[in-house]
Amino acid sequence: MTPSTSAPHGPREIVELAGHVLDTGLFTLVLDDVRALGGDYEVVRFDVGKDASDTSTVRLAVTAPDARTLDSVVMRLHTHGANLVEVEPARLVRVERDGVFPADFYATTNLPTAVRLGERWVDVENPEMDCGLVVDPDVPSVRTVPVSDVRAGTHLVCGAAGVRVTLPPLRGAGSGFTFMQSEVSSEKPQALVVHQIAAQMRAVREAGQKLLWVLGPAVVHTGAAPSLAALVRGGWVDVMFGGNAIATHDVEQSIYGTSLGVDLSAGSGVEHGHEHHLRAINAVRAAGSLAAAVEQGVVTGGIMHALVVGGKPFVLVGSVRDDGPLPDVHTDVLQGQRAMRAALTDVGFCIVVATMLHGVATGNVLPGHIPLVCVDINPATVTKLADRGSAQARGVVTDVGLFCAALARELTGAET
Repeated sequence: MTPSTSAPHGPREIVELAGHVLDTGLFTLVLDDVRALGGDYEVVRFDVGKDASDTSTVRLAVTAPDARTLDSVVMRLHTHGANLVEVEPARLVRVERDGVFPADFYATTNLPTAVRLGERWVDVENPEMDCGLVVDPDVPSVRTVPVSDVRAGTHLVCGAAGVRVTLPPLRGAGSGFTFMQSEVSSEKPQALVVHQIAAQMRAVREAGQKLLWVLGPAVVHTGAAPSLAALVRGGWVDVMFGGNAIATHDVEQSIYGTSLGVDLSAGSGVEHGHEHHLRAINAVRAAGSLAAAVEQGVVTGGIMHALVVGGKPFVLVGSVRDDGPLPDVHTDVLQGQRAMRAALTDVGFCIVVATMLHGVATGNVLPGHIPLVCVDINPATVTKLADRGSAQARGVVTDVGLFCAALARELTGAET
């Protein structure tokens, strides 16, 4: 970026923010971020829409003490959809070491992004937050890459010049999400919520896109596993993300009828039930994999059984607290991240059920234009997602067992 100077304020750039900047609070967020990062601003143009459906356009002259600070401010404003008015080609810097970005690399958002290469704008193939932008000038193409995966000799975008982001349009009537105008929906008619989510899922499937589910172990603990299995069999689960626990307790239920040692049909603990999850893990490890355990008749029902039988991909990523783990679990978190990214092809909708950690992990790799619904009894879960950059996250606060059963009835007609 080649900022114009305006003493005594330092380097200066004009940025523009367009859309529903007032009713969404974006204008306030932009001004707060400019000041928080050590910059200053002057409003040079403000065209306010008159009606609720009208958009507004704001132009700000942003100044900072030095070019590095100004770059940081502009990059931050990109997260709100604000772009530089004066456009010049992106600056590319050759990466010198594997796993190390140049010092002034452009830090990505998960919003639709384009990079100016010469006189041409090139869309970024896989928008993802907290990455760098690798450019192949010969194609030309641009893709995001995490710092751990960047390789020496590649070219990375540095600075904010030549990068443009686009805010997805507000979800309005007919989008399937009008019931969730706030981040967390706790006082909405649950039957209507389920109906609208089901309608959105039908629309996504009719468009030829995939449905991604991210599941935590409470899905099994609350008795929702049969509902999820029915959804898998009905073709409403194309990809599943989770951890060691969801698969372990699902297998435990299949073998022993318990989850964490609790008999799910009686709601009470059973003798030696605390051993069941370990014995379930051991049984799958003896078989060699979840698929082998299904083939050998060790696992005869549940979510994992339905996924294996249906040929649906799943990605399980472990943590330091895991027992076992199951042989299908990625114990290298970087390999797990790569597997999650690889499974996102053609995903058009994501639903996170009862898992904060894997929900946040999925939000971190999910492009910002893909709708994400979080279902949890704890409203803080969806707030965590939104706070960590997944602005598209909307939440339904309810019992996940009841929710999954209602959604299964809506989509499959099955009583689970």
